[in-house]
Amino acid sequence: MPTDCLFREDSYLKECSATLAGLSDAGGIVLDRTIFYAASGGQPGDRGALRTATGDTIIIANAGYSDREKTEIAHLPVSLGGLTLKNGEPVHASIDWELRYARMRMHTALHLLSAVLPYPVTGGAVGEQEGRLDFDIQEAGLDKDEITARLAEMIASDADVRARWITDAELAAKPELIKTMSVKPPMGSGRVRLIEIAGYDLQPCGGTHVRTTGEVGDVRVIQIEKKGRQNRRVRLAFTSAPGSVR
Repeated sequence: MPTDCLFREDSYLKECSATLAGLSDAGGIVLDRTIFYAASGGQPGDRGALRTATGDTIIIANAGYSDREKTEIAHLPVSLGGLTLKNGEPVHASIDWELRYARMRMHTALHLLSAVLPYPVTGGAVGEQEGRLDFDIQEAGLDKDEITARLAEMIASDADVRARWITDAELAAKPELIKTMSVKPPMGSGRVRLIEIAGYDLQPCGGTHVRTTGEVGDVRVIQIEKKGRQNRRVRLAFTSAPGSVR
């Protein structure tokens, strides 16, 4: 059964009620709906906890898709501790919000980086302290300080970050929206989610993001690596502790 992914409509949800829909082949707990982001697109899955109606707490170490079509999310427990779960049982889900929020900030920063460097993206990873994008660039000539300064301008502008949906057909008619060469946007359900950073960037993405660029905070380019004849890896890191967690 497809999971209702609440995080796609509101990345700021920290908890929700849900109903147990089953267990995956790997022992993951499948719910009818969830706020847990499932690992994909370079962003790790969320951690957190499920609380049963009897007051038992199940620590969730990760969340991931349990089917090839990426429609069903399984919450992977550290241990069930002998608990027996039944389909239809109500649970209350909560995520490690500080971890999620840090990843939201970094994921948004990486979108800005792809706007500063408008080259095809061959890979990437979202972390809570650092992140990276790999670019298909034949000639290097990249300056860490210059890129950092441009990112700082975008962040200081406090531009809105918005999600909207288009149809598969609309995306097929605008292939230039797709920046990533290694990860293709999920198509087949009839619609695709776009993330727009007003004035700077527009691309398909299923990840979680902050509401404005001002929430990203201070980041800088810490390393530019040559990873092949036409591949450059650009690493970002936060340079100060995050501000107030929203």
